[in-house]
Amino acid sequence: MEIKYTFQGLLIYAAMGAYLFAFVMTLLRCRKTGQALYLLGFVIAVFSFSYRWYDVRHVPLQNLFEVFLCMGMLYPVTVFCYRILRVGGVCGDMLIGVIVLFPSGFVFSAEPQRLPPALQCRLFVPHVAVYAISYIFMAKATFQAICQLAGKSASSDETLLGPEESTYRMICVGFPLLTLGLVLGSLWGKVAWGDYWGWDPKELWSLASWLVYVGYFHFRYMFGKRRARINSVWAIAGMIVIVVTLLWVNLSKLFAGLHSYAM
Repeated sequence: MEIKYTFQGLLIYAAMGAYLFAFVMTLLRCRKTGQALYLLGFVIAVFSFSYRWYDVRHVPLQNLFEVFLCMGMLYPVTVFCYRILRVGGVCGDMLIGVIVLFPSGFVFSAEPQRLPPALQCRLFVPHVAVYAISYIFMAKATFQAICQLAGKSASSDETLLGPEESTYRMICVGFPLLTLGLVLGSLWGKVAWGDYWGWDPKELWSLASWLVYVGYFHFRYMFGKRRARINSVWAIAGMIVIVVTLLWVNLSKLFAGLHSYAM
């Protein structure tokens, strides 16, 4: 663990602090204060991402430090889910904000890196960005699934959907993005390495996470809400595989491959 005594680090810690205090205030039923702090955290996170962009002179999605930095800007996803999908869990989103910024703040190096030739392709930004957004939706689905298993509602608002239905809606949005990320990655592989599929460990685990959610849809189609707890377990399993794809595959020496640049 490494504390970053830089302006970039200060921005990350400020955003984390705002999200954390927003979470605490919401738990204490000071919802307006919590909402204001959550919005403040988002503004700081956007400024942090923009500052990184200015510092490295390219879209900051090159490595895990920058990817987690990007995922820290999750406020628009919260608003979309609440207003369009009728899915709550705002308090959980505040905690997710702290969790996704933690690796940028304390784990991964912020040292600017030269952009490798493979990342200079036009497909680089949409591929990584789509995956980052899909992961946020799947993280929200996981939070709802945990609430369902715990027998609790993620929100006291009766106009919002229950945890099981919310999990399903989150995955219905996240899965097409996950699919698009996989397709864009395949096209990028063709441009960068001459083949659509290279059997790279990152590619295989990305496919594995996609297949887990296919299994979720199939199981839910077969049994509907009658096996709600198993539906939730499927959703949580999908997030576990995503974590393996995003972290362990990149960091473990057991899975050395073409994506080793994403440190």
